[in-house]
Amino acid sequence: MRALARLAVTTLLVAAPLAAVTVATTTASAADDPAPITVLTSDFEDGTAQGWTGRAAETVTHSTAAAHGGAGSLAVTGRTAAWQGPSLDVLGVFEKGTAYTISAWVRLTSGSDNARLSVERRSGGVAAYDQVVGNTAVTAGGWVNLTGRYTLAADVDFLRIYLETGSTTGDFHIDDVTVSYVPALPIQTDIPAVRDVVDEFPVGAAITGAEIIGDHGLLLSRHFASVTPGNALKWDATEPSENTFTYAQADPLIAYATANDLAVRGHTLVWHNQTPSWVFTGADGQPMTASAEDKELLLARLENHIRNVAGHYGDTIAAWDVVNEVIDENQSDGLRRSDWYNVAGLDYIRTAFRVARDVLPDAKLFINDYNTNVPAKRDKLYALVAQLRSEGVPIDGVGHQMHINVSWPTLAETEAMIQKFVPLGVEQQVTEMDVSIYTGSGESFPAPPADRLLQQAYVYRDMFALFRRYASEITSVTLWGLADDNTWLDTFPVTRKDAPLLFDTRLQAKPAYWGVVDPSKIGVSPSGSVSPSGSVSPSGSVSPSGSVSPSAGVAGCSVTYRVTGSWSGGFQGEVTVANTGAAAVSGWSLAWQFAGGQRIAQLWNGSVTQSGAAVTVTNASWNGTLAPGGSASVGFLGSRTGSNPAPAAFTVNGTACAVL
Repeated sequence: MRALARLAVTTLLVAAPLAAVTVATTTASAADDPAPITVLTSDFEDGTAQGWTGRAAETVTHSTAAAHGGAGSLAVTGRTAAWQGPSLDVLGVFEKGTAYTISAWVRLTSGSDNARLSVERRSGGVAAYDQVVGNTAVTAGGWVNLTGRYTLAADVDFLRIYLETGSTTGDFHIDDVTVSYVPALPIQTDIPAVRDVVDEFPVGAAITGAEIIGDHGLLLSRHFASVTPGNALKWDATEPSENTFTYAQADPLIAYATANDLAVRGHTLVWHNQTPSWVFTGADGQPMTASAEDKELLLARLENHIRNVAGHYGDTIAAWDVVNEVIDENQSDGLRRSDWYNVAGLDYIRTAFRVARDVLPDAKLFINDYNTNVPAKRDKLYALVAQLRSEGVPIDGVGHQMHINVSWPTLAETEAMIQKFVPLGVEQQVTEMDVSIYTGSGESFPAPPADRLLQQAYVYRDMFALFRRYASEITSVTLWGLADDNTWLDTFPVTRKDAPLLFDTRLQAKPAYWGVVDPSKIGVSPSGSVSPSGSVSPSGSVSPSGSVSPSAGVAGCSVTYRVTGSWSGGFQGEVTVANTGAAAVSGWSLAWQFAGGQRIAQLWNGSVTQSGAAVTVTNASWNGTLAPGGSASVGFLGSRTGSNPAPAAFTVNGTACAVL
């Protein structure tokens, strides 16, 4: 799965799981949302621990040594392991299918560490642990808030929230813990269903147990034609220990899909992540090497896993991501140096596809990867698929993940991605699409800005128009999530609230939805004129050319320039221009000089001209207006012959800008 936006394309961590039943957030409610209803408060002002206990032998007591609010808090002392910490029974508080916001304030007694907020649930004596808020830096210097969303997706007989630290065992305090929820809105039934409008191919959503309950389930079955279990079919969920198979997570999802006439994509049989360590442990108890004995054992385990998991569902799952993310474009042969490859070489891919074909003679078998719109990645994947198919390896299709953002990639890059694989005669599917509202890891919004949601709508509009134009090649498009209340992008690459999908956190249609279903209803510009093409002139009239004339100047501006990826002879960059003045800027022209002979080969989110060292970038049709405090980012691919120094100065509309 994944690769976010234009963040270091060559070094991205990839395929973090879709949140099982949790979503970490720091979101603010929309202005028209009702006030949250608080169902639990622990303020520790009554001199007691208010029901909180330790998870082991640690001590949990009321304290007045430190407090976030009032005079009391809860002190946690005597810990001997990082996982030990305060825990509270919420079995009688949480209702299945309700999205709760859990908030807690944390402060260390000394030193520094990370803190986490999680839920432990048990059913039939089997425990599961759902992280609500991941590692968050905490110190003794002040209180830090951990806030996240949690939806209980299954019946349980044990449910507790708890806090822990990342590595140390020092004392800490918690205070002002609250659990609340915002009353649900009914799903909209007076808008077109996505599955009815886009009929060239099935449009699907990745799901967890939370997406098949209540209004989520209604939204899912109304708008989508297929589902992908985000985590429930991965190795750690289906074979946590050797030859012990469990389908407790996946079976309810598959049953729901069958009952609601939804096709299922299987994800994934082989991946370098979320694979238990025992898989790569040899018969001698040591990590496997490339010996003949270890290779034979690893491939036998692989075959056994596929025969059991794929065989368990048989024809119920018609398409599988057999292998996931095997390409590393930085390697000369293009192959990721995973444990799979280091022990078995290419034979693990050959074995996976051949066994899957034997078990599933009628299923479509895919190789799935991210950043396939980047030429280096795309070309290495093409070469691998071409080689394996020439050997008779039964690869039916290529999956493009399409974890993108509002400023990357361009349509031209995406079209080139599709066109590249046409000569191979394979099916192509968009397997994990979402569109982040962020263009860099340094951004964070308390709530999605209207201009980013508009940009996002245009991206969805243009991408779906492209996919539909290539319907003879694209046989499925899957969004990596159902709605913004449950998205892995809330915790990757940093913890912040993202909004990458068609429906918001209250399951209501966003401009992105209209970008797919009816682009004429995407939105209205500030002047009141509809912008069906995304191009609005300063006067508010539609500009047929798609260009915007720059204003005379700006009162203040700042520019941030950074290299986000680098390789021999080339690099990738991002430039962000911010309006630090008091008046809006309508149209901008950004200029700088390269000092190392660099040349821009391709740029997105704007238009570029270069004469020698001088570069000029003008805004795109939809990002020409910079409100006070607003910003816009452009990304580009460039060439270089030696060093790659950053430009020393920038101007916007002829005015020198501060360089950050």
